[in-house]
Amino acid sequence: MGDGAVTRETVLIENVLLYGEGEPTDVLLADGVIAAIGADAGAGRGSDVEVIDATGQILLPGFVDLHTHLREPGREDTETIDSGSAAAALGGYTAVFAMANTSPVADSVVVTDYVWRRGQEVGLVDVHPVGAVTVGLEGRQLAEMATMASGVGRVRMFSDDGLCVHDPLIMRRALEYSSSLGVLVAQHAEDPRLTVGAVANEGPTASRLGLAGWPRAAEESIVVRDALLARDANARVHICHASTAGTVELMKWARGQGISISAEVTPHHLLLDDSRLETYDAVNKVNPPLREPDDVAALRAGLADGTIDCVATDHAPHAEQDKCCEFAAARPGMLGLETALSIVVATMVRTGLLDWRGVARVMSVRPAEIVGLDDQGRPLEVGEPANLVLIDPDAEWTVDGAALASVSHNTPFEAMTLPARVTTTILRGRITARDGEARLPARTGGG
Repeated sequence: MGDGAVTRETVLIENVLLYGEGEPTDVLLADGVIAAIGADAGAGRGSDVEVIDATGQILLPGFVDLHTHLREPGREDTETIDSGSAAAALGGYTAVFAMANTSPVADSVVVTDYVWRRGQEVGLVDVHPVGAVTVGLEGRQLAEMATMASGVGRVRMFSDDGLCVHDPLIMRRALEYSSSLGVLVAQHAEDPRLTVGAVANEGPTASRLGLAGWPRAAEESIVVRDALLARDANARVHICHASTAGTVELMKWARGQGISISAEVTPHHLLLDDSRLETYDAVNKVNPPLREPDDVAALRAGLADGTIDCVATDHAPHAEQDKCCEFAAARPGMLGLETALSIVVATMVRTGLLDWRGVARVMSVRPAEIVGLDDQGRPLEVGEPANLVLIDPDAEWTVDGAALASVSHNTPFEAMTLPARVTTTILRGRITARDGEARLPARTGGG
């Protein structure tokens, strides 16, 4: 792709509902910002303005995903920054955070700057690299966090996700270091000594199916440990993919102690439970595992009341051979970028737990606040950056993994009919996806 500047666009959105509230209005986007809102937004528009008839649609700030696996560099057979960016744009995302468990691991500024630059070259979504906490994700030596934070990619979040930083002394040092750098450490909460050989939630379903059980305590013990370490280090800690009712209660406790802690929940943990394992289909294998219905209910309630801060996809593409095998041998993970909104609508909006402003809070505003993205999750007001998503709340669609933008097809929602769909995604005033197709940016100059 050429190195020229991205061509600016002027877009007029007509008859749209801001946050799904009030009366329909018009919104003009120019020079990368919201230029006007109201009846006069389209006054004197020229022939170069792209007009979107958004009758019946809802406008929200673009979504921010704190937890995405784009697999590049190293596993481009399962996903690339190109394909993952397309999936993100089609899902309504304007910024994603690419986890560090690539090959080579993103534990140096060379790799993190590469990921940032590749994301900018593709130009469909801002791809923010997540730096590894420890060298090689091995949990023994801190990576050069300061160098990655000061690089071109300006790493804001560090995580060994896929593995837990299980040594408490290493985690304490990482939190102390992160506090001085003003960055965030995100923990994959799993005590590995409690999950050796585990593949399913420890409970009746796993026992009946003969699957090794994964206790809730493996997650919850790390959550409480790291909350205390963050307290003592005067640092912030973020809990990846919360999955248990106990974690929700521990988050309430930690907040009550004044500890700076945040947490995310995945769409699949909001919708699915371990009854899905009855078929032994490894598409349902994920880390942490699908839990029981009581956990699902607690996670929904926690997201609704703010105990759980945000939704993050943990989008995890895998090759067919890594999923079409014995359950215990399969790789954990599921696709999530293109289905996330619909799952949130099904579990939170249609159930009355969130309104559309609440959807904006958990999918855009809070994740942007957690990592300090000043240009994302902004109010729908004149002068604000035009990072936006248009949604048809009345649409229904049937998931077809082969038709998704990702290289891989491992979706647990195959053949499900889901509510609501993204119709248009806009990054800095430029349309990146519309009507099911990603739009690469037009550029001026360059090669």
